[in-house]
Amino acid sequence: VIYPSVWLEGGCRIGRDCQIGPAVRMRQAVVGDRTTLQYAYLHECRIGSDVNLGPFVHIRPGTVIGDRARIGNFIEIKNSQVGEGSKTPHLSYIGDTDIGREVNVGCGVVTVNYDGKNKYRTRIDDGAFVGCNANLVAPVTVGSQAYVAAGSTVTKDVPPLALAVARAQQKNIEGWVERRNKK
Repeated sequence: VIYPSVWLEGGCRIGRDCQIGPAVRMRQAVVGDRTTLQYAYLHECRIGSDVNLGPFVHIRPGTVIGDRARIGNFIEIKNSQVGEGSKTPHLSYIGDTDIGREVNVGCGVVTVNYDGKNKYRTRIDDGAFVGCNANLVAPVTVGSQAYVAAGSTVTKDVPPLALAVARAQQKNIEGWVERRNKK
């Protein structure tokens, strides 16, 4: 089924039993069978079978999304591989990243791939879990079945089966608001 406001440009291929749209623009994109795309812009990429993608997704050149993946709301993915059964549910940027199978990438995760001069790759191995609002500063690897705690900025490799916690401890300053308001 192709819904209203769908643009197919130059070299697109769509598999069987797909639902495309509404509001999807595809350019040189290949989509597998039984995949659903909505409110998305895809160009120069490959999307597997049984994928649920969107709404409000930008899939950029060089990206390959594996079968049974879930790419949710407000996601941008560039030059990356997303393994079979992996999911990035919402509000994330995934750039120059290799994501294994059955990985969970939480809300607000950013793979920090550019230092102002060079681009670097991030690797997230099979079964890993990246908590919400985490930054993975490339080049870095999150090992198989490892966890990254929510709010962490990871700058060193995380070994398989480990938990990475990389955040400052909270400090509460009692009475700060009253002192500020008196000024």
